[in-house]
Amino acid sequence: MKMEWKPEEEGLRQILTLLKESQSPDTATQRAVQQKLEELNKYPDFNNYLIFVLTNLVTEAEPTRSLSGLILKNNVKARYNSFLPEVAEFIKRECLSAVGDPSPLIRATVGIIITTIASKGELTSWPELLPALCQMLDSQDYNVCEGAFGALQKICEDTAELLDSDALNRPLNVLIPKFLQFFRHSSPKIRCHAIACVNYFIMGRTQALMLHIDSFIENLFHLAADEDPDVRKNVCHALVLLLEVRLDRLIPYLPNIIEYMLMRTQDAEEGVALEACEFWLSLAEQNVCREVLGPRLPALLPVLVRGMRYSVMDVILLRGDRDDDADDAEPDRESDIRPRFHKPRSHTIKHNAGAGDSNMSGGGESEDEEEGGGDDDGSLSDWNLRKCSAAALDVLANVFGADLLPVLFPILKETLFHDDWVIKESGILAVGAVADGCMGGMVPHLPDLVPYLVCCLAESKALVRAITCWTLSRYSHWIVSQSHDLYLRPVMTELLKRVLDNNKRVQEAACSAFATLEEEACTELVPYLGHILQTLVYAFGRYQHKNLLILYDAIGTLADSVGHHLNKQEYIDLLMPPLITKWNVLKDEDKDLFPLLECLSSVATALQSGFLPYCEPVFRRCVSLIEQTLNQNIANSQSPEQFEAPDKDFMIVALDLLSGLAEGLDGHINHLVLNSNLMQLLYQCMQDPMPEVRQSSFALLGDLTKACFQHVLPYIPEFLPILGMNLNPELISVCNNATWAIGEISIKLGPETSKYIPLVLSHLVDIINRPNTPKTLLENTGARRCGTSATTTRRTRRSAASAR
Repeated sequence: MKMEWKPEEEGLRQILTLLKESQSPDTATQRAVQQKLEELNKYPDFNNYLIFVLTNLVTEAEPTRSLSGLILKNNVKARYNSFLPEVAEFIKRECLSAVGDPSPLIRATVGIIITTIASKGELTSWPELLPALCQMLDSQDYNVCEGAFGALQKICEDTAELLDSDALNRPLNVLIPKFLQFFRHSSPKIRCHAIACVNYFIMGRTQALMLHIDSFIENLFHLAADEDPDVRKNVCHALVLLLEVRLDRLIPYLPNIIEYMLMRTQDAEEGVALEACEFWLSLAEQNVCREVLGPRLPALLPVLVRGMRYSVMDVILLRGDRDDDADDAEPDRESDIRPRFHKPRSHTIKHNAGAGDSNMSGGGESEDEEEGGGDDDGSLSDWNLRKCSAAALDVLANVFGADLLPVLFPILKETLFHDDWVIKESGILAVGAVADGCMGGMVPHLPDLVPYLVCCLAESKALVRAITCWTLSRYSHWIVSQSHDLYLRPVMTELLKRVLDNNKRVQEAACSAFATLEEEACTELVPYLGHILQTLVYAFGRYQHKNLLILYDAIGTLADSVGHHLNKQEYIDLLMPPLITKWNVLKDEDKDLFPLLECLSSVATALQSGFLPYCEPVFRRCVSLIEQTLNQNIANSQSPEQFEAPDKDFMIVALDLLSGLAEGLDGHINHLVLNSNLMQLLYQCMQDPMPEVRQSSFALLGDLTKACFQHVLPYIPEFLPILGMNLNPELISVCNNATWAIGEISIKLGPETSKYIPLVLSHLVDIINRPNTPKTLLENTGARRCGTSATTTRRTRRSAASAR
């Protein structure tokens, strides 16, 4: 090919036809086009045609030209290193020639291709790129200036560190002052690009920016009242970042910045208000927060509580006026169900079993709930003003403690009893948001507040009922410590009614809240077990897919909380049939097995001998899941192009359920282990490169050591060196379980342990002497060195709503 490459008419016509056909809604047509495009990649100059369509065929429709560019971008990403040099040069030259295309869509597409090439390490071998783009910024043609800035912004975002390196002769020394010049450009789009480009270098404290920090801050202040919302948004973002890394430079201006952010948090544009609201989260982390923000709390708190209200659009999206969707014929969409990840089993010594340490596990609220009650529908599942406002109130409650309440109480008085349910709902959310930080100050008011919240569980609006469940869960510790008749019984009774609510969102919130209550109450729930189990089992028949996953967790948490009290025939007859029915229906590759296996692990541990009728098929399936995963892993490592890598979560949850069986069944598991290849599989799992697999393997090893040591004993010479190699406190949970397993083995071995001491002792001493070692690890390490035994163990559970 020569540099003056020209397309052949027939080839160009064929590619244009394909590009137009690919926009067809028919999936079969799309597949056929995709196949033909893949075939065309065999021709070296195919990518020349793609860039030609994008940059030269100005008479073609913009979507067709842009699609050509996006296909080229994908080719650059996938196989740029195999492009012929002349093809790469042609593409680069054409991109630079089209940076200023009159069409914003084409300019943006060209910018994407440029930054994709740059991200392939080409910044060093495309030395003319940055100077060319920098020169284009001074063009009198708006399109050229904007296109160059768009490309530079993408490059700054993708390759920020490289731009500040000696490899490129530190181009930021030129670019940062250049960007600052455009903060006062007449075009809001250009001003926006300029601020965004500089913002990428704040967190890294880039030297070129730090040299011009005063000029940067001065220019930001100049743009504070800009009429363009995107400019205001970028100004707020810059101030939030500067607060984190250069508070020293902002201190003199903080009172004015606080006033500005107060105004912007109420901006008519939600994007601006959200960016400004982030400021309060960042300010709460600074030592000066109490001093500088205390006087402005009366102005700030009403703004935050207002920001926590659902908008009209939120209510429409959440179907907030619908009360009874639980029996919808329309099933849950898979897109509504967030991916969930299993948290492997972790063993620690348990003090005061069944009493107050159950609250260590996190209390059944997801991040969403902590940030504002968990909006889980489409666009609302993202971070939004409501969540940010609630999170800001939460962190400020932790900074100011009870001092926040005299300012907040008048707002609560106004909102909690408001006729507008949206305002009332925001007040209930605010009560929940301050629970953690202001608990001491809230306690005198809880005797009146909790009964009021219990009444709100019967409100007509589903969103009010849902947030009330969450807020009550935040006060579970206090509720459980009071009179059962006055507080625990009515809260529990009403929450269980909401578990069977006619609205799916309320079901979800109630189930999650009840799991939190279970963790706090523990054996206090024993008198009510019959009613609780009847309700949860009835929910099995009503819940759709999404809430079923949370129901598994509520049942597992109940089993963890009440332990052996669950081992009554009447409870077993209620609980086990629906669980085993689900177990039999789910296939080995179904990820719904994760929460079900976790649930069964807790149930097996609690039921002890009561689980015996169900143990054999459960045991065999777990062993089979482990073996399948290991075999698939071997096949993948040998032939990755032929076999996919396995999802090791299947193996982890199976290991954990086997731990639950070993712990619950004790010696009864002997014959199951005897007639299986579990010990050989465990030996493989203990050497897996994935820490979570090793963590669960060591937990199972410890439980098997306690339950049927005769099967572990022959493998001790192979197992103990592996355990010794995993006494690395950098991986706390792995190290913790390895230490625990060593202790259980040493108790069983007795004097025979002496020959293995050199493998582990120095590591254990290092852990004891290491600063900031977590308490659980110290307890396991110290107890084992002293030869004491952990008679019971505690599993760290994931939060009740993490299945979302």
